[in-house]
Amino acid sequence: MANLYKKDAPFQVYISFKKYLDVLEHIRYNDRLDYRVNYAKSLIDKTKNFRELRDGFQDISLLEKHDELIKLLLSDLFPTGLTYNEIKAASSPLSNITFNYTERFKNILKDAGKDFEIELRNIDDDEFYVFCCCLILQTYYKRDIKSSLPFYYDIPNRLGVIKHYKITVNSDFTEVYPKEGTKLPSEEVVDALLENLDDYKMWKKYFPSESWILKGFTIISLVDCTSEVALSDLKSSMISIDPENLSPDENLVEIFKSYFDVAELNFGLMLFNKKDQHLEKLPIYENVFTNHILDFWINASDEETRRSTFTNLNHNSKPIVVSNITNLDYDIQSLPSFKILSDNNINSFMVIPIMKENELVAIMEFTSPIVNSFNGLKLKKLEFFSDMILFSINRFSFEKNYQIEAIIQREYTSIHDSVVWKFRNEAEKYFNASLSKKIYTLKQITFKNLTPLFGFSDIHSSSEKRYNFMLEDLNQQIECLHEIFSMLESDTEKYVLAIDIFENELNNEIKADSEQRFQRLLRDEIHPFLQAKLEIKSSSEVKAKIKDYFSQVFTQNDLFYSKRKNLDDSITLVNRKLADVLDESQTKAQQIFPHYYERFKSDGIEHNLYIGQNIAPELHYHSKVVHKLRYWQLKTICNMEREFQNFKKDLPIPLDIASLIFVYNEKIDIRFRMDEKRFDVDGAFNSYYEIIKKRLDKAHVKDSSERITCPGKITIVYFGMENQREYLDYINKLQKKEILQNDIEFLRVEDLQGITGLLALRVSFAK
Repeated sequence: MANLYKKDAPFQVYISFKKYLDVLEHIRYNDRLDYRVNYAKSLIDKTKNFRELRDGFQDISLLEKHDELIKLLLSDLFPTGLTYNEIKAASSPLSNITFNYTERFKNILKDAGKDFEIELRNIDDDEFYVFCCCLILQTYYKRDIKSSLPFYYDIPNRLGVIKHYKITVNSDFTEVYPKEGTKLPSEEVVDALLENLDDYKMWKKYFPSESWILKGFTIISLVDCTSEVALSDLKSSMISIDPENLSPDENLVEIFKSYFDVAELNFGLMLFNKKDQHLEKLPIYENVFTNHILDFWINASDEETRRSTFTNLNHNSKPIVVSNITNLDYDIQSLPSFKILSDNNINSFMVIPIMKENELVAIMEFTSPIVNSFNGLKLKKLEFFSDMILFSINRFSFEKNYQIEAIIQREYTSIHDSVVWKFRNEAEKYFNASLSKKIYTLKQITFKNLTPLFGFSDIHSSSEKRYNFMLEDLNQQIECLHEIFSMLESDTEKYVLAIDIFENELNNEIKADSEQRFQRLLRDEIHPFLQAKLEIKSSSEVKAKIKDYFSQVFTQNDLFYSKRKNLDDSITLVNRKLADVLDESQTKAQQIFPHYYERFKSDGIEHNLYIGQNIAPELHYHSKVVHKLRYWQLKTICNMEREFQNFKKDLPIPLDIASLIFVYNEKIDIRFRMDEKRFDVDGAFNSYYEIIKKRLDKAHVKDSSERITCPGKITIVYFGMENQREYLDYINKLQKKEILQNDIEFLRVEDLQGITGLLALRVSFAK
């Protein structure tokens, strides 16, 4: 295809003026007007020595070589009187090779810059290929398939504003025919192709590359439809909200520039929060929008001004349009708020309230440093898509509320995905009854005959650590107070005595309310006394010491809290990491068989699984499901331990975790408690399972003071030898993978209140 096409196509393309010369021949021999006959004969004679103009050529340098002759040849098609009005050129068929421009077209290309290259808009290579094939079907096969696609050029003007031009093509002077040896598709194949427009490989199979000849030239005419295209782009941008990814359209401001024909433009939009009576930014557009006027005019004003502004807007929602700020009254220019315009180089602007049912829902602003950028006519153009803006805002609000509900569902309630179908069934019955004006009482949500799995990874000795850190924090606080009181000359005796009494109590016979009483003493007496010393004339050394003391006080409880805060931060980090590992692994466990899953954070992570046919009645349930999930649970706790060991060195406070699995063979029922918005075991018999769970974390090895759980090991508690054999098999698999060590312990668990006969396996995690 030589150098005419950048895209692959079924044509080999030649520029040819044969069909137009044939028209001139017809005029020469058939026209009754002598001047037309002579004119046609003259043109034909001038081209007689240049056979390539009739036979066709692919060397585009010939266009420049024959420029004057081609201009003369096509003068009837390009009237001189219209050259400054029409945007028109000749073109190689279906390519970007254009020539013989009108003066207006030349000026448009000149303003675009010498490096600008004209290209068709929004059509990929495969679509272009099929379009070319459809052209063959229309012209050669005479199929009326109406395949014309709208083509556009995007050309910047001298200010850089993108202008959009729709292209109309006159193909009267082109012809299409197959190359010699080309196999023509049958009518049946053509029918099949038209039924499969997206099957690009199939089209290329029956219309191979360069298997046809396209010869001639076309006449392209451009119509400036910038406003229409920009309006369409704006509507598409406003409509296209992805619920999974509420990401902004980065080109929105550029589209506005084209729509308003303003080279330098900024756009801002804020939603109105009716409840709190203030404007809110759209977080996803913070890097795209500039809310200069709205930020200052509304949010930086005092409360009374803000409320009165919104009240006035609800009663008078007329937009504000200022073409040139220098034309504003002197009184307005002297206002402090006017400075926001000069500070941000704003010389022309529009502020438009967006109303729905006579209530304010949002405010838009358009600003520009160029004077006279905005006026009443520009404001009028907004009417064409004001409804779309309102639709987009409503859609965004809907998606926002939908995702907030999803977050609440995920983070604050216990309705797991595996059981939500049952809630949905009940809700649908309730909804359908309400439509029929019937009364329907929501039934309790229960799942029966489930096998439970329970496990935890607790932070070892967290209560003891918290108690010791409390002593350290409070003793340090007492020491600081002693230092301050020793620097003060008077009025401190009673405070010194009080903290001495508390210090003795703290380190010898601490009581349940000791910390609370010390807290009241600080809040009601000592801290006000020290604050007063900061206000009156005191030495700089005393003031510095008091300020240093208050910098260490945790404001929520008036106590020193640094050691305990480090512990709390460490526990939070451990909980978050373990929960992430468990949740990620849980998605794979659901693929084994859907089941109800819940976890809780305290000083460690505790999790429950409930498996049974009742959870997923449409699937086939069998006993192997439980075995697979029990193995998954053991392997997952091993992974949690390994992840913990990887990051424990980075914790503010050194910690260890101790893990346990409780194996229970009896079936239980669970019921959703409406008052607590969570599932719980149902019935007195099932509560036995919950009692065992609650007592296991502090249980000891029988006839010993040793806890059944310990750091670096996993403890598996069970009732019978059948469970022992099952878990020994799981442990053996993990030992072969070097996840667990070969140091299995067989333990008896101490008798708990009402619970006897518990056994345990304990084995170390691999280092």
